[in-house]
Amino acid sequence: MSKIVVLIATGGTIASTEDATEGAVNATLSGGDLLARLHDRPEGVSIREEAFGTLGSYALDLETVHRLCRRIAVALEQPEVAGVVVTHGTDTMEESAYLSDILVASEKPVVFTGAQRHAGEPDTDGPRNIGDAIRCAASEALKGCGTVILFEGDIHAARDVSKTHTSRVDAFRSAGLGKLGEVDGGEVYLYRRPIQGVHIATKRLESRIALMLLGLGSSPEYLDFCLQNGTKAVVLAAFGRGNAPRGFADAVRRLSTHNIPVIVASRCPEGRTLPVYGRDSGGSSLAAAGAYFSGSLSPIKARLLMSALLGAGVTSAELATKFREAVGTQV
Repeated sequence: MSKIVVLIATGGTIASTEDATEGAVNATLSGGDLLARLHDRPEGVSIREEAFGTLGSYALDLETVHRLCRRIAVALEQPEVAGVVVTHGTDTMEESAYLSDILVASEKPVVFTGAQRHAGEPDTDGPRNIGDAIRCAASEALKGCGTVILFEGDIHAARDVSKTHTSRVDAFRSAGLGKLGEVDGGEVYLYRRPIQGVHIATKRLESRIALMLLGLGSSPEYLDFCLQNGTKAVVLAAFGRGNAPRGFADAVRRLSTHNIPVIVASRCPEGRTLPVYGRDSGGSSLAAAGAYFSGSLSPIKARLLMSALLGAGVTSAELATKFREAVGTQV
């Protein structure tokens, strides 16, 4: 008996062709169109297509992706379904995949994939990626691994992976941690399993989470703006271990006093944040002012985690513990 994999198509480069009139590339192809272009359809797998949309992933928002995650969860609840493949634009694929990882409570594989070369190009990478993603979604080896991204034969954990190149077909990397496995010759090979994730049940995602990239001499004035405009949390993409320019510790303290959490992540692609350095505004000063540290979780994913926790109604008293449990850090 063949396994059933559900394909949910959302648009992106993989579903795009060049408009001869505009000269721009736009998403127009359906999931059925994508399946028709497969070079090598995986054997022993039946594919059930579900349309979701035809948008570039840069045009998605949190509400839409939350709806996508609910669609994934419903598909996986069907006993006959082995797994789900989501075709998605690469710009925000790592974000949608991470939301799926923390919102979808199922042991069955969820596999995001896409393309860097649009469907109208003769060497488009879309068909091969879809074929490999279907193999992953049907694989027993990926059960319990959460949501993954399959790209250019590599399998990456949603929590760890980032898009690292604007245009190359091997754009996705898990810096410092490495891929989970690969598809080679039509076979799925798993070399490691991701850390145990968390699942958050929420009916909404909080969109008012600010993200600030710090640079040399950045001013903390934006944090005071956040204090006044209804921002619910702030994530700092900070230096190194989790340090900031002068004045940030005092600004963090002002936000903390008003129950607006500040998360310190690192702008470095590898390593963990820890409150090591003191004075104004080293990591120890930020921690003393009430900031949370995101460990190895990237700034954009720390923002999504806060969006889910606050959307779920986690109280101020519970938030620090819930956040630290989710990222696996004690500080």
